[in-house]
Amino acid sequence: MSTSKHMLHYRKEGKGEPLLLLNGIAMSVSSWEPVASILKHDFTVIRCDFRGQLLTPGPVPSTLEGHMADVEALLNAVSPGPVHVAGTSFGGLIAMLLAANRPNICSLTVIASADHFDSGMTAEVGRWRNAARAAAESGDHGHLLDIMMPVVYCEQYRKAHREELLARRQQMRHIPPRWFYDLDRLMASTEGIDLTSALRRITCPALIAAAEQDGFIPPERTKAITGKVSGSRFQTISGAGHAVVVENPEAVSAIIFQGADGKDGKREKKGI
Repeated sequence: MSTSKHMLHYRKEGKGEPLLLLNGIAMSVSSWEPVASILKHDFTVIRCDFRGQLLTPGPVPSTLEGHMADVEALLNAVSPGPVHVAGTSFGGLIAMLLAANRPNICSLTVIASADHFDSGMTAEVGRWRNAARAAAESGDHGHLLDIMMPVVYCEQYRKAHREELLARRQQMRHIPPRWFYDLDRLMASTEGIDLTSALRRITCPALIAAAEQDGFIPPERTKAITGKVSGSRFQTISGAGHAVVVENPEAVSAIIFQGADGKDGKREKKGI
């Protein structure tokens, strides 16, 4: 594990072929813990916080390409050879850019992401940005979770984990205000995205997975990626919302295994 003002905070563990996991916008490396605990038996798992997330402070790049450059610098330092890449939501955007621009990406798995943001998604990001700034300025840090939770978690998960989510709201009061302003800047870097030209340059095996009950990125928006990435495959993760990495880590692990397999998902899974 390493932290540097010049490099993204990261964790590296396990054995086998390198696998990079890329966060959603409000995640941190710990959000992947249940997934990584499965995958590390078969892969050398690398996780990182984007600049401006909890463990990697800013300054936050203003473009997706800036975030991609940060990730490339990390890979060049800790895993310069071929690597599998899996990303969810915002991390899926960066994963697709990496696959389009870096020649030694072995496979690409994109979960609950999109080729571009439609008007509804753009409006939702605007609500989240307003909530992030309001949380920082008012001192009620849980306000951001109040706004995001009904959209990113499916109803069944919210009901089953009500006490856990309430506890998380309380824990958010310990997050420094800087994080909320950085989150606002992270969200701003998604404005006007259109990955159409980048997607057509992806040549590695690609698996695209939608969350069936995603309240932020409609499954059809995720599925549209497959029409632009040659030879890509599509699956739906049933009964999960946008926060599918947290809601169903077993299903996410299985999807990533299948994506890294590049064919039919029959790679032996030692961690399951």
